[in-house]
Amino acid sequence: MHCVSSQVLAAIERIIQGIMESLSRNEAPVLTLDNRSNWANIEFNHTVGLQMAKHCTTRKVRSDCAKSAPKFALMLKVLSVIYRLVQSDTYATKRDIYYNDVQLYGSQTVVDNIISDLSCMLKIPRINLHILSTSKGCVAGDLWFTAEDGNKVYCGGSSSAVLVPINVEGIRNLSTQAKFILIIEKDATFQRLLDDNFCSRSGPCILITGKGVPDLNTRLLTRKLWDSFHIPIFTLVDADPYGIEIMCIYKYGSISMSYEAHHLTVPAISWLGLLPSDLERLFIPKDALIPLSAMDQRKLLSIQKRPYISCQPIWKREIEKMAASGRKAEIQALTSISPDFLSRVYLPNKLRYGGWI
Repeated sequence: MHCVSSQVLAAIERIIQGIMESLSRNEAPVLTLDNRSNWANIEFNHTVGLQMAKHCTTRKVRSDCAKSAPKFALMLKVLSVIYRLVQSDTYATKRDIYYNDVQLYGSQTVVDNIISDLSCMLKIPRINLHILSTSKGCVAGDLWFTAEDGNKVYCGGSSSAVLVPINVEGIRNLSTQAKFILIIEKDATFQRLLDDNFCSRSGPCILITGKGVPDLNTRLLTRKLWDSFHIPIFTLVDADPYGIEIMCIYKYGSISMSYEAHHLTVPAISWLGLLPSDLERLFIPKDALIPLSAMDQRKLLSIQKRPYISCQPIWKREIEKMAASGRKAEIQALTSISPDFLSRVYLPNKLRYGGWI
């Protein structure tokens, strides 16, 4: 068994040993978790993104408290599942774990949260716990790789994309002639670019979509492509607070996964569009713009306060422009100029003349 697996087993054994020692002293065992969802526990590092602070506040999951005892029991149950997976060198998805005992867990969300808590507590990436997430993201364009099962995969074969592999760590022999990578917020825009034959018309490139908020595997693949090729990576998102949020997740990571930032973030990502300033520059018709809702304004305000925005003055100006105008726009607003404006004019011009920030 390779050394990572033996480290995982040893880490789990240490936790169980601690529980046994508490019991031997007639004390109720307690599991201590870092507070993953508290901004006070997050540090910003411009080379890594959002990461857990060295000394952060914790919360306790007690075995002798009616409120937390069920969670304590479920955490031990999932630890035992992980221990068996690592010991036998097999893998399971989060869905597999849930469906093995639906009655016990009650919901998939319970399983997901426990796995994230355990990964953070053990300080071990989820893949090393032998737990996989199902993928929803897609990749297309000039990319070859060997899948975990040994099959050679080509992502530019047809107008349909390839699903991001479940075990991104297991893919190897990546190769490309691509000049850039374009991350696209929405599946509909991604499909539209494929239908418009964007990849072959714009020179070799790789397109990725996480279909909204990206799942873990899409973020892992984006990071793996950056590590493998070091070619420019651009994002194409709606000119709205949620588009900006999604782009920031790829670039700087998310607060809930900050303990795995080193594997997930790509701080080199640039914002290609849709920029709030593009809406003025291109004279997008007023009826194609949408007023910011109260929820949008709250989200925009929270983004403006984040530690990474202060080191991005040009982003800050764009966000202020959106706030001042009180308007947002989806990428589809470009079709108000012409149906294929995005793929034939907007993206080629931006890529050729450097219209990203």
